[in-house]
Order: sequence, then structure tokens, then C-alpha cells
Amino acid sequence: MGLGTALSIAVFTIPVLFLLYVLFGYPILLRWAARRGNPVQRRSNEPEVSVVIAVHNGERFLDQKLRSVLALDYPRAKMEILVVSDGSTDRTVAIAEQFSREGVQVLELPRGGKPRALNAGIAAARGEILVLTDVRQTLAANSLRLLMENFADATVGAVSAELVIRKGGTEEEADVGLYWRYECWIRGCLSGIDSIFGATGAYYCLRRELAVPIPEHILLDDMYLPLGAFFRGYRLIVDPRAHMYDYPTALDAEFRRKVRTLAGNYQVIRAYPELLSFRNRMLVHYVSYKAARLLLPFALIAVLAASFGLPDPWNWILLSAQAVFYGSAAVDLWIPSGFPLKKLTSPIRTFVTLMAAALCAVSVFFVPSDRLWRPTEVRK
Repeated sequence: MGLGTALSIAVFTIPVLFLLYVLFGYPILLRWAARRGNPVQRRSNEPEVSVVIAVHNGERFLDQKLRSVLALDYPRAKMEILVVSDGSTDRTVAIAEQFSREGVQVLELPRGGKPRALNAGIAAARGEILVLTDVRQTLAANSLRLLMENFADATVGAVSAELVIRKGGTEEEADVGLYWRYECWIRGCLSGIDSIFGATGAYYCLRRELAVPIPEHILLDDMYLPLGAFFRGYRLIVDPRAHMYDYPTALDAEFRRKVRTLAGNYQVIRAYPELLSFRNRMLVHYVSYKAARLLLPFALIAVLAASFGLPDPWNWILLSAQAVFYGSAAVDLWIPSGFPLKKLTSPIRTFVTLMAAALCAVSVFFVPSDRLWRPTEVRK
């Protein structure tokens, strides 16, 4: 075996081992680690809360959202509800003002982005616990009461509700929903060990005294804000009993959302470099989960490139296998829904699309972050 062949085998083997670890090895390790358990000490708890809804042009969902909030099984006298309109040009403000008799307050701002709107809402809030929620998702009636039980444990700084995605009407919507259920499983395991790395931004709660100003360029306020609490020693958890509900998303919409969220991960690493140090008490999990996700597409590219240098016949076998794999993702675009083969090609296309999104996320280093912010489109 020549030096060049040995080098090609090494270059091929290292990214393959990395892919196997991230996709299969780490989930097994995570499941084992979560078995030890670190339960939250929950009990009945009714602190004063401030519900903050930052919204830009949310007329499509706001009426339904506010009815959902007002239907929460929680003492109304202990709830403050703030709708922060981020330069809305539709009927958002008018719809919110229709609920003024129910105590809904409206804060109108010029267009400045979600971080600025959240900063303004948090500054105006008076509650002990901040309840941050997006306009599109509806909330289970018992969800807020369940979330507040977690704050009886003094170690908990932030707690997220579990996002339940309604059943999709297409194969790709179902595959995106399956991916999200896998993400929920990972977050549940991490929460059981100690903490997740942020929050589920559509609906989560944070102790008021732990809130820090969010830089206006940040794409992931739901990571930046809770991580401030994490590095002060608090836990960031998910309560699977508390539910919110959202509409399914198509793959193209999920691609755009994933580009934004993964680009935001690069920003968060820059903002919290201690995530990659031993100050992070969940360092192994962060590297294996969040950081590794950013590297997955580069590992796939390395495997493809190294395959050309492998000895015959392995180079042709592996190159052919990769051609079939990526070709299946491309062919899926033309396979009609309901055709049996789509059960195989659609998940492959979903995986490849998410890897492409991770690759595109590096654009955050080259373009203004506001160009990566796009509202997620759903089929209501």
C-alpha cells in the first residue's frame, strides 16, 4: 500500500467515524446518560407572570393566539399580557387592541427586529417570571400552570414547553415532523441530565432577574437569553407535560428556518465562547450535539472527496453508493405523493436538505444577519 493510498484511507475513515458517532453513537450515549436522571423538584406554584408576544405583521394568527393565552388555566390577576408590535403594517395592533378589556396591553415600536422588540417587552414587564411566546403557536390550557411548577425548584432558570406539530398532509411535512420529534427526544434527554442549550423559542419561561439585553443582530434570542442563565449555574429544561401546537412546515420553509437557526449557532458560539470550554458543564453534549451538527455537511463532503482516492474497487463501490443516495434525494422531487418509493426517497431528501442548510449557514460570516431572517411559512 502506497503512502497516497494510506492517506486517502485515513482521510476517508476519520469523517466516516465522525458521521457514525454523531448520527448513531451519540444518541446511544445520550440515552444511556439520561437513564441516571436528575429530576426537577416540581410543586404547585403561582408566581406573577408577564406574557410577552413579539410580533411583526401577525394578523393571520394573533386573534387565535390571544384567545389561547386568555384561556390558560392560571389566575388572571397574576397574568400580565404584552403584545409588542415590531413595526407591523397590517391589522396586528387593531386586533390586539380588541382585547384591551381583557387586560391585553399593546406596545408599538418602529421596525427594528425581534431582539429589539423582546428587549422592549422585557423592560416593560413587571412579572416575576417572563413568558415569551411567538404569535403562531396555540397553547394548551394547562401548560402555563405546569411550566410554573418547575420554578418551585430553585435550580431551574428557564423552562420550555413541548412543541407538538400537527399532522402534515404531505410526505415531506410528515418527514419534517418526524425530524422534530427526534429533536424533542434529544432535548428531553438533555433536560433530564441537566440542561438543553437554550429554549424552545415559541413558548418558554425565564426568571425575570436572569434576563439580559439581547444584541440586535442575534438570530437566536431563544439561545442567547437562556444561556445567560445557564452560565450563572441555572438549569434550562423542557417540560414534556406542557404543550403548544403548531402547523406543519414544508421542506423549503424548513430549509430557510434551518439556515437561520444554524447560522445563529455560529453567532451564539461567538457570544458565549465558554460553550467550548470546561466552563460548560455540558461540554461533551454541546460538542456532540450542537457543534457537531455544524460540521456534518463538511464531513459528508470530505467522505465524497476521499472516496476518489481509495483503491479499486472500493472507490467505485462507495462513489456509486453516494451517487444513488444523493440521486434519490434529487429524484424525490419528481416522485408523486403516495408512490411507494417515496417512503424511502422523501426522508433522504429531507436529510440532504438539512445538510445543505447547515452548509449555507456559514453565510452568516459574509452577509448581514437580518438577510437570513425569514418568517416560517406554514400551511394553516
